[in-house]
Amino acid sequence: MPQMNMVQAINDALRLAMQRDPRVLVMGEDVGKVGGVFRVTAGLHEEFGEERVIDTPLSEGGIIGTAIGMALYGLVPVPEIQFSDFIFPAYDQIVSELAKLRWRSGGEYSAKMVIRTPVGGGIRGGLYHSQSPEAQFIHVAGLKVVCPSTPYDAKGLLLASIADPDPVLFFEPKRVYRAAKGEVPEGPYTVELGKAATVREGAHVTVVAWGAMIYEALEAAHQASARGVEAEVIDLRTLWPLDVEAVVESVKKTGRVVVVHEAPRTCGLGAEIVSLITERAFTHLEAPPARVTGFDTPFPYTSELDYLPLAHRILPAIVDAARY
Repeated sequence: MPQMNMVQAINDALRLAMQRDPRVLVMGEDVGKVGGVFRVTAGLHEEFGEERVIDTPLSEGGIIGTAIGMALYGLVPVPEIQFSDFIFPAYDQIVSELAKLRWRSGGEYSAKMVIRTPVGGGIRGGLYHSQSPEAQFIHVAGLKVVCPSTPYDAKGLLLASIADPDPVLFFEPKRVYRAAKGEVPEGPYTVELGKAATVREGAHVTVVAWGAMIYEALEAAHQASARGVEAEVIDLRTLWPLDVEAVVESVKKTGRVVVVHEAPRTCGLGAEIVSLITERAFTHLEAPPARVTGFDTPFPYTSELDYLPLAHRILPAIVDAARY
């Protein structure tokens, strides 16, 4: 089984999807001959041509609006937004049109498409290239939101997203585009949407994270183990629909939970997760749920490592929860 990084795994998923289904196409800024700013679409233009790998103008609203029209006529577009920070010019198209098509038609039609975009910090991108806007889309009924942390999951989740009948936002943690490596099967396979993965077993504290923060959570759990605290780490993988059952079952076992995410703290997905846990497992909690997140500020450039919820910030939350 070959070793791949996340860029290679996503590229492989796109190639397989396009080979298997002539309706699938890729579009976005510089996705063609250049292969995308992170080279995720490298080689696809040469294999499938300019009619299926389409370089677009610098117009996110235009990219998504055009993709919605394509989807309504039976194509399966996979548009790329170069950075998730640039998705907001397309926000109206996504939330007012794309998310509502199935509902407004009484289920008669929908727009089957996947919007790919890199998210998060860790590459010194500053405030315009480092945001994590997942909560702003999770709040919108009609959208599914995915964020893998490993190459294996990235390929399987992307293939599952392309096959899904509803619109999916596929957030790719660019900090681990090339840093995360692992075995990835050569052929097609899918990872089921809506299913979390327990990536570390533990008895004392549940840690919930996703994307690049999984690696920070695992490092913090390793350090906590040296202090006699065994943390169970759950990778959500699909942010919405959330695998509430997996999270709640873990919290019922440990009695404690720490949620980790890069996005600002206020109204982040962590707040919703804590609410879901307290509604379903309140009597099992032995300590107040904790959140380790970004701060309620624009993402900084020079203070990036202070802003990110890295292992050194997660560790005290794990230990404090265990000793409460």
